[in-house]
Amino acid sequence: MLNGYSILNQRLCAGPLTEATAWVDLLTPSKEEEKQVEALCGIEIPTIEEMREIEISSRLYNEDGATFMTAWVLSQSDKDEPLVSPITFILAGTRLITLRYHEPRFFATFAARAQKSPIAGSSADAVLVGLLEASIDRIADIIEKAAHDIDALSREIFGQPASRRAVGFDYRDKLVRLGQKGDLLSDIRESITSLDRLFGYLGLAAGERRVDKELKARVKTLSRDARSLIDHLAFVSQKVTFLLDATLGLINIEQNQIIKIFSVAAVVFLPPTLIASIYGMNFQFMPELDEPWAYPAALGAMVLSAVLPYLFFKHKGWL
Repeated sequence: MLNGYSILNQRLCAGPLTEATAWVDLLTPSKEEEKQVEALCGIEIPTIEEMREIEISSRLYNEDGATFMTAWVLSQSDKDEPLVSPITFILAGTRLITLRYHEPRFFATFAARAQKSPIAGSSADAVLVGLLEASIDRIADIIEKAAHDIDALSREIFGQPASRRAVGFDYRDKLVRLGQKGDLLSDIRESITSLDRLFGYLGLAAGERRVDKELKARVKTLSRDARSLIDHLAFVSQKVTFLLDATLGLINIEQNQIIKIFSVAAVVFLPPTLIASIYGMNFQFMPELDEPWAYPAALGAMVLSAVLPYLFFKHKGWL
């Protein structure tokens, strides 16, 4: 899919690809669309394999007078699962080309807003900076929602002991949800770290492209915002780690409580079992068996031998 936008009165205007197009958005493009953009802009569109290169030199570089910047950006898959995939931003002369194979929400949000409200500038650089600002705002919203969900999980885990013992309280579910939040935060960190590197490179490229001071200041603000989000992300990640450890600790405590009950039950019923075993032996000479009080005495001894350990444990606070 190929979407073209020109700038009129500092607003984006969607339309066909022409010489006046300032932003070309390629979403899973076909070969014909790639050739069309290459012919218009005089550049070579990178392949998906080139976009996935790990080396920084393969992500941030200048070629044929154009600036290529690739970042790993967070979005949602078709199954509403977090997905981190590369997006390439290309500044070629007076045009911005974006190449992507997934649909982060901030692309549609920025395009819709920029068609209704003026953007700060009338150049491809201004469109790129606005798009990157939208990406940072989106990541901040995701982190905020993740932190809110983690706080809710914390209240569930550290609720009243009675609620944890209630039927339906599932520690496995809590561990799975914490693990999912941990994976999400890991993906966010990968995305924002990649974007932070892009911001640094964009700041250098802005000097070479001689953009105005306001845009340079906005790029520096993007870098500061990214580092601030990384710091906040580290705090939220530490909370997830703490909750995972705490949940495992509570599971161990619950298991110990169950084992303690079985241990006390074994100790309580051991003396009566011993007495019953003794009088269940088939020896010929057991004098008290002939006494009329032997049976109630044996029953009383068994009850007393069970009650005394129970009272002792109760007195010690072990129950």
